[in-house]
Amino acid sequence: MESGWVLRALPSRLTGSVSAHLRELLDLLLRWVHLIAGIMWVGNSMLFNWLDRNLEQEEGAPPGFEGRIWMVHSGGFYDVVKKQLAPGELPARLHWFKWQNFTTWASGISLLVVVYYASGGSLLVDPSVRALSLPHAIGIGVGTILGAWVVYDVLCRTLAKAPAAFGLAGFALLFGTAFGLSQVLSGRAAYIHVGVVLGTIMTGNVWMVIVPSQRELVNALQEGRAADPEIGKRAKQRSIHNNYMTFPLLFIMISNHFPSTYGQRLAWVVLAVLTIGGALVRHFMNIRFWYRAWFPMATGTVLASVTALFVLTRPRAPEPTVVLPTAPVSWAEAKAILDQRCVPCHAQTPTDDVWKVPPGGVMFDTPPRAQAAANRIRERVWIQKTMPLANKTQITDAERATLGAWVQQGAIVSP
Repeated sequence: MESGWVLRALPSRLTGSVSAHLRELLDLLLRWVHLIAGIMWVGNSMLFNWLDRNLEQEEGAPPGFEGRIWMVHSGGFYDVVKKQLAPGELPARLHWFKWQNFTTWASGISLLVVVYYASGGSLLVDPSVRALSLPHAIGIGVGTILGAWVVYDVLCRTLAKAPAAFGLAGFALLFGTAFGLSQVLSGRAAYIHVGVVLGTIMTGNVWMVIVPSQRELVNALQEGRAADPEIGKRAKQRSIHNNYMTFPLLFIMISNHFPSTYGQRLAWVVLAVLTIGGALVRHFMNIRFWYRAWFPMATGTVLASVTALFVLTRPRAPEPTVVLPTAPVSWAEAKAILDQRCVPCHAQTPTDDVWKVPPGGVMFDTPPRAQAAANRIRERVWIQKTMPLANKTQITDAERATLGAWVQQGAIVSP
C-alpha cells in the first residue's frame, strides 16, 4: 500500500521514466538470457545431429549397438556410444536436454510481451496500414501462435507417412501466416510473430512429443518391457523438423536490425525466400555425409537466396501518392516535421510516452545531429518508410516527401 501511494504521489513524467527504464532493463536482461539459452539449445541440437551422422559401426558389436565415435576436445578424449538399452541396462544417472529449449522459448515470449505488447503498441501496429486497437492486435498475435501449433500437430499426425505433402502444406501455411500478419501488423511485428510461431512449434515438439517419448522409453526399461520403436521414430521426426526450422528462426531473431527486409510491401516474400533457403542449406548440411554434391548444392542455394534477397531489398524509388517537391525546402520546414514526427523519440530527452531513450541512440534534436543523420532520415523515412516506428506519430506522405527533398537538396540547416 505504501509503495503504491508513493508511486501515485510521484510526478507522472517521473513514473513514466521509471516504467520506461524498467522496460528497457527487462528488454536487455531477457535478450541476454534468450541469446545464451538459444546458443545452448541450438548448439546441443546441432551437436547431436552431427553425432548421429558420424557414428561408426563396429564388427561384432552387441545387439542394440548403433555406433561409436571418438572425439578430442578441451585437452581430452571422448568415447561416445549410441545404443538401444535392454531392460535392466538403464543407468542410475541419465542426462536430459530440455531446459535450454524451455528457457529460450520462455525468454522469447517474455520479450514479445515487453517489446511489442507492453509498449503501447508502438512497434506492433502501423496505423497507416491498418487501424487496429492494441487488444485486437495482441489477440491476433496470440491466436496465431496458439493456432499454428494445433494445425502443425494435426498435420504431423495425419501426414506422418507423406513427408512431401507435409512439407508443401507446412510451407504454404507458414507463408500464408506471414502474408496475413503483414496485412494487419507492422512488418517488424509480423516477422517476430512468425518467429514465435516457429519457436512455439519447436518447443511444442520438445515438450509434447520428444520428452514424453523419452519418458516412455525410460519407463519401459524400468518396467522390464521392450519399448515400442515407433515411439522413438515419432520423437526423431519432430526433432528433424526442429532441425530444419533452426536457420529460418535464427534469421528472424536478428531481422529487427534490418528494416530493408521487413519494411517493404513484399516483406513476406523476403521471409519466404530466406526460410526456404535456410531450410535447404540445413538439408544439404544434414546429407553431406552420403550426398557427394552437397557442397555445390548448398553453395548454389546460398547464392540464389542472396541474389533474391539483393533484388527484393535493393533501394528503389518509393511509390508515394506525392512526388518529391522541386521547390527548395528550407531548414525551418524540415525542422518542423522532424520536431513533430521524429524528435519525440529521437532526442537527448525524448518526450514519447514509451521511448524514454532515443532508439538506436539516434537523435535529430539539434541542427548538427539532424544534418549528420540526413542520409539515414532519407532512407528510413522516404525510401523504406519504416520510420517513425509503426508510424506512431502519423507522418503523412507529403511530409515524407518534404524530408526526402530536403536531404536530396543537400540537407541544409541554415535559416
